[in-house]
Amino acid sequence: MRIHDIFEIDYALLLSAILLTVFGILFIYSSSVTTLGVSVSNEYMRQIFWGVSGLVIAIVIAMLNYRRVYYVSSYLYLGTLVLLVYTCIFGRVVNGARAWLGIGSFGIQPSEFAKLTTIIFLARFLDSTKNSRNDAWRFFISCVIVFAPMLIILLQPDFGTSLVFIAILFVMMFISGVAVRYIVFLLLMITLAGILLVLPLWQTHIIRKTIPFLQMLSNVTFIIITAGALSIIFFISVFGYMHDKKIYFYWIGYCALILILALCVSFAGQKVLKPYQLMRLIVFLDPEIDPRGSGWNIIQSITAIGSGGMLGKGYLQGTQSHYRFLPQQSTDFIFSIYSEEWGFIGGMMVLTLFLLIIMRLVKIMKTASDPFGCYIVAGLAGMYIFHFLVNVGMTMGIMPITGIPLLFMSYGGSALITAMTGIGFALSIHIRRFHY
Repeated sequence: MRIHDIFEIDYALLLSAILLTVFGILFIYSSSVTTLGVSVSNEYMRQIFWGVSGLVIAIVIAMLNYRRVYYVSSYLYLGTLVLLVYTCIFGRVVNGARAWLGIGSFGIQPSEFAKLTTIIFLARFLDSTKNSRNDAWRFFISCVIVFAPMLIILLQPDFGTSLVFIAILFVMMFISGVAVRYIVFLLLMITLAGILLVLPLWQTHIIRKTIPFLQMLSNVTFIIITAGALSIIFFISVFGYMHDKKIYFYWIGYCALILILALCVSFAGQKVLKPYQLMRLIVFLDPEIDPRGSGWNIIQSITAIGSGGMLGKGYLQGTQSHYRFLPQQSTDFIFSIYSEEWGFIGGMMVLTLFLLIIMRLVKIMKTASDPFGCYIVAGLAGMYIFHFLVNVGMTMGIMPITGIPLLFMSYGGSALITAMTGIGFALSIHIRRFHY
């Protein structure tokens, strides 16, 4: 560490994160206040402690050379996998997911820290293979690195957190130069799997009519036969391409593999996801299908945001939170309370701060002195963007409820410290942009 490094800190990035954290603390306090004006929770005090701790961690990491984690990244990654497996077996169940470790009231969520260790380890792999011409190998190993923690988290089950890893994977592969056809392959497969997962639910709960084809999507025999037939087509295409080098064989196999994986993933999703998680997908399509159950959160959140108007009702003057209409109001729906009390203008302030963070990360990405640092920042950008879009979209009813927190603002020590640690790495990379 050099003394003048303190003057090289990207203060726009750091102050944006601090402001969002302060906003979070203010509205976590607001969420604890009842209609009588009495605070019934000390969550805001804990958030202050975690916010200060996260800021200290961010500054310490900024002063250290981020390249030191290059050679220990594999140990951090494997250690996280072990911790995730341990959590799956012995962890504490909170909100239906065995995702927490802790003693008494103190707890940590290892899946939050797994995002960082996965980003760092994937950045190392992409950096070490940057000169490789075998894009298929880079794509495959990148998927293995990301899907390993993701699948363990799905088993907890924590559907929302697991989705963040996909966003991280897409952004890092794109920035590292993995061929676009492989990224599109994964995007199409995940999109089709999601559609195939939702269609049977749409048939059963929304239109309430039996459509034979959609019924078949839940039939294991149909899945096996269809996947088997597509597998035959795939292997014939592979043989044909290897023998004749005709490009149409390649694309036939490409499409067949997408269909095979999408079918299998959608069927596995029906078996792995819990009923309440599937119900969240249904109420996303139509909240009124269960207005007093799974649709309640979306309806009340939209009501809160809409009632805020342009300028909001004023700090501590919200009704949806103080009358306890919003469950999880200090975590998943913190933006709803914020928008009710500070209105559209307040919402634009949060959007501007997140946009500033992303813009600064893009700038740091471009000026990083080595690919390793660039890829780390790319992963962080993917993580912050995904959390913001999904959480805010969820509160507005344009995204399914997935339990993803709004980073920096939602109550929770693990998420806040992870977010601030990421800022610390970005600052460290920015400080060392002119020397390797």
